[in-house]
Amino acid sequence: MRYALSSVVIALVLLQSVPVMAAGGLVLRNDVCVLTIGFYDAHFTAYQPDARGNEEFCEHLPGAGKTIFVIDYLHRSLKEVPVDFRIIRDVTGKGQFVRVEDIEAIGDLDAHTVYYQEPVIRTDGTLMIEHDFAAEGEYVGVVTAGHPSNDSIYSAAFPLSLGASRFPWAYVAFAGALLLAATFLFLMKRIGQSDRAATA
Repeated sequence: MRYALSSVVIALVLLQSVPVMAAGGLVLRNDVCVLTIGFYDAHFTAYQPDARGNEEFCEHLPGAGKTIFVIDYLHRSLKEVPVDFRIIRDVTGKGQFVRVEDIEAIGDLDAHTVYYQEPVIRTDGTLMIEHDFAAEGEYVGVVTAGHPSNDSIYSAAFPLSLGASRFPWAYVAFAGALLLAATFLFLMKRIGQSDRAATA
């Protein structure tokens, strides 16, 4: 029984970690895409009005073309600080596992930037960006925000996939972990049966 309980706990832990692994600075919470920038949180929504009307997207978009990103601040102090937004071609090789450290390692971001919104203070709590993507492919969004009372800078990096979706490796890994847990449980049960038979 304890082996079964251990397997379930492991599976639940892995399940909880999948959205974080899959989305970098973006996490799906209660069917809402949340962008985490340091200690700040914001709702993140993408639209492609010409192709898909008012349909909402997170990091996977149907294709190239006009795209509107809306970042609704969940922390009041975000309204007081400059926030910028950058989109670069994904040259990290990390795909859906990209992190801020991978972006910092690039060095010259301008060489790979397809869009940049300079730091702006939005007292209404909503940053809206419009960009017309010329081609499908893999991109990375980078959002940077200051601190309201000191010189600290916080950043978030997250994948943006336009067109064919990435293969969901995180979910494959989760399925593999479940299979391993089930195999472990089966083997432990067989060993227990063998031990009982040997002592009978």
